[in-house]
Amino acid sequence: MTHDIPAIRVSQIRKIYGATTALDDVSFSIKPGTVHALLGENGAGKSTIVKLLSGLVSPDVGSIEVFGQPVQLSSPRDAHRLGIQTAFQEMTLVRNLTVLDNILIPEAPVGLTGMMNRKRARQEVTAHFRDMDLHSVDLDDEIGDLDLAVRQKIEIARAVFRQPKILLLDEPTSALSGPDVDWLGRVIRRLKQKGTTIVFISHRLREVRDFCDELTILRGGKHVASGDVADYDDGAVVRMIAGKSLIHSFPPRTEQRHTIGEEVLRAENIGTEGKLVDASFTLKEGEILGVAGLQGMGQLDLFLSIFGIVPLSRGSLFVDGKHVAIASPQDAISARIGISLVPEDRKTEGLFLKLNGKHNATIPIIDRFVRHGLIDKALETDAVEQIFRRVEVDGRALWSRADAFSGGNQQKIAIAKWLLSESHILMVYDPTRGIDVGTKNELYQLLRGYAEAGGAVIFYSTEVPELVHLADRVMVFYAGEVGAELSGSDLTEENILSAALGTSNKATAA
Repeated sequence: MTHDIPAIRVSQIRKIYGATTALDDVSFSIKPGTVHALLGENGAGKSTIVKLLSGLVSPDVGSIEVFGQPVQLSSPRDAHRLGIQTAFQEMTLVRNLTVLDNILIPEAPVGLTGMMNRKRARQEVTAHFRDMDLHSVDLDDEIGDLDLAVRQKIEIARAVFRQPKILLLDEPTSALSGPDVDWLGRVIRRLKQKGTTIVFISHRLREVRDFCDELTILRGGKHVASGDVADYDDGAVVRMIAGKSLIHSFPPRTEQRHTIGEEVLRAENIGTEGKLVDASFTLKEGEILGVAGLQGMGQLDLFLSIFGIVPLSRGSLFVDGKHVAIASPQDAISARIGISLVPEDRKTEGLFLKLNGKHNATIPIIDRFVRHGLIDKALETDAVEQIFRRVEVDGRALWSRADAFSGGNQQKIAIAKWLLSESHILMVYDPTRGIDVGTKNELYQLLRGYAEAGGAVIFYSTEVPELVHLADRVMVFYAGEVGAELSGSDLTEENILSAALGTSNKATAA
């Protein structure tokens, strides 16, 4: 193998799904032993490239070469035999199996009898997790019991366990933040030193600059540009991704942009049996209250307990000044309380992927469309059409299954569902995870518009700049408590990160 022979070459690839052309005459190559960024908006064709290289789909036209040899990737096994492994953003782990069993599927060590040698398998996986600095992961835990960030790291560890020559990382940091991103950087550098070729898909340009040597940009299923990362500034990359300038992607903040009203939600010393120890805060009409914190610091339990999924073990909640007991999501979304939640994982928690957008949007409030014991289809359709226009979701979502759309459109459907419910408190948990720069801008406008219309937002993000630019206040969680509350001139990336790491004193900035 020489450096002159590409690790991957795709030539004049075309892939069509029905009326949609996912890839149109796409050609580019990737040098061996490099980290190559694959960039583009949701729907640009990145996921289709990953599926082609993973053996999940085949091109309609064009060819693929791996280390100079033409290949037919008709199944994942074909890709595995060539040394190609993939860590997917929408993870392939089996939720009701243990970490160990997930790592071993489908290639566990076997003994002389042909049966799995479980002792040897455990030893090999334990050593692998030690090498990858995953000491805290219990191999006997069920995947479904673990936080999303931990599951993502296990997805990556499983792909690396198979010692790939080519590793495809599909949005690997979308569920990661802070030290977890640093962890991935160390993994990538170690693999690169061993000569592994890495294809890195991300919407975070800072990570592209930190991790990648070269880049390829797709837009609308077409190849736009390829070259060294150092040859393109961020503005040029964004313009090529979006086809327009989105440098000023956050809605402008002005002193008079809207009025903060009366208190709508108050939490007094709330805690759970999990990671939320003691939290007190208020939320006001027209306000975006940001939530920050490293993974596992109690912020997820905060959202789930307010929405009635995880029971409170202590403390009290008040809505519009009245004490409320929220024992279920149905309680939360009821007219007397009016709290909604866009959850962490849209595919498994926020949507029914096999249902169309209309049914996804109306499920929580379907009783509002019942007339004389039957659903008024015309009334339902009209309401959903209006809300879909408001969030600018693809019009086909009304009748097409949710799994037919990009992550950005899926997230818009998940948000539209709760806008349709007319709840006056909207909780959104990392809503821009895995979303392209253009759709992020649209979601920022939606959240700001919701607040300016009098709604109240609780907004958690793993991307600190989002909190700085969108939130009126940010409470930073550390060890299950509100470690700091920041606003005004104190609301900076440095102060948020310092509080999240526990290196600042507990403080409230007015």
